[in-house]
Amino acid sequence: MSLFITSLNSGSNGNCYYIGNDREAVLVDAGISCREIEKRMKRLGLSMQKVKAVFVSHEHTDHIKGIPTLAKKYQLPVYITAATLFNCGFILDDHLASTFVVNEPVIIGNLAVIAFPKVHDASDPYSFIITCDKIKVGVFTDIGIPCKEVIKHFKQCHAAFLEANYDEEMLNAGNYPYYLKKRITGGKGHLSNKQALGVFKEHKPAYMTHLLLSHLSKNNNCPQVVEKLFNEHADGVEIIVASRFEETAVFHIKEKNNSNVRRSKQIFAPQLSFSFG
Repeated sequence: MSLFITSLNSGSNGNCYYIGNDREAVLVDAGISCREIEKRMKRLGLSMQKVKAVFVSHEHTDHIKGIPTLAKKYQLPVYITAATLFNCGFILDDHLASTFVVNEPVIIGNLAVIAFPKVHDASDPYSFIITCDKIKVGVFTDIGIPCKEVIKHFKQCHAAFLEANYDEEMLNAGNYPYYLKKRITGGKGHLSNKQALGVFKEHKPAYMTHLLLSHLSKNNNCPQVVEKLFNEHADGVEIIVASRFEETAVFHIKEKNNSNVRRSKQIFAPQLSFSFG
């Protein structure tokens, strides 16, 4: 069995990532409106009926904005910790609010979702690994530092959403106030292009096929710059820059075949159509 993944939106204006197989899928975060999630999935040929749950990384608005409407409309369980829910500013019906235990899989059909702690300026932040059979996809965004947990899980991934939030020179030369620059770079904010590239170069497994660079800053990064930077070190891994304005294509993630070809076919062409960073 294999996995299909897409970024429905990625950036400080909203984050939402789809990971699923032929039968069921989950969303990691829902920081865009329910209507936008529906529209973008429809353009990609994805069915909301396959979505069985939403997993919440932390309480910043760009990760939770669409959750109340989406959960109520589709009666989706929302996997969220008590501390995160307390700080979200909304209430979920009791039968929709679920929780998870660190490093213990939540089973959603043939999917297993494992949460592990990350470093970010939120009350109780987590990253996620989604597994189907032997295929693993990681969602690593809103990370202050590439800690041991991030590195350990990144080394296991066939594909990953990896934050590359800011270019250091652009941030330093930009007009953000000093306190905000320190917040972004201070170890509990976001990963720079350089930090993300270090994780990729030093820890990508030989069987990784796709890397979706995520949560790029509107003001302090450039998609063309970061794409070029990572492509210089891709070694056959397909590099995709997730947009803050539209969905990516859907990518089919499967075990690398014996010919050592890393790339998998892009099966759908993309249709154009509160945090910091």
